[in-house]
Amino acid sequence: MDRTLLAAWGRTFVLRPVAALLVGAGMAPAQELDVPVMVLEGDGQAAVCATSTVSGLDPNGDNFLAVRSGPGTQYPKIDELHAGDVVQTCDGQGNWVGVYYPDLNGRSGWVHGSYLTPLAG
Repeated sequence: MDRTLLAAWGRTFVLRPVAALLVGAGMAPAQELDVPVMVLEGDGQAAVCATSTVSGLDPNGDNFLAVRSGPGTQYPKIDELHAGDVVQTCDGQGNWVGVYYPDLNGRSGWVHGSYLTPLAG
């Protein structure tokens, strides 16, 4: 289920679910999401995502960042990320960020953005 988005400068971009990109790269998606994480692709270029690291977790608390199947606490927790884990941020809804993390286990989901720090590069 691709969605086309017209962007500035007269360029056409396509939003594709991360799961479709993982399958295209020879990786099977690990779970179904209630709200798919969409990745912006444009003009035959690579997907437009940023790299972030998990940070700011309370070491006296659960000390993990819950990954959910949609952008909000009403969606089920499907995974956990820990301090220092690196993710690709590709989508957003309010304070929630759609991420995928192929280097860890090829999964995608939604996390609260206050626990992500963009990596320079």
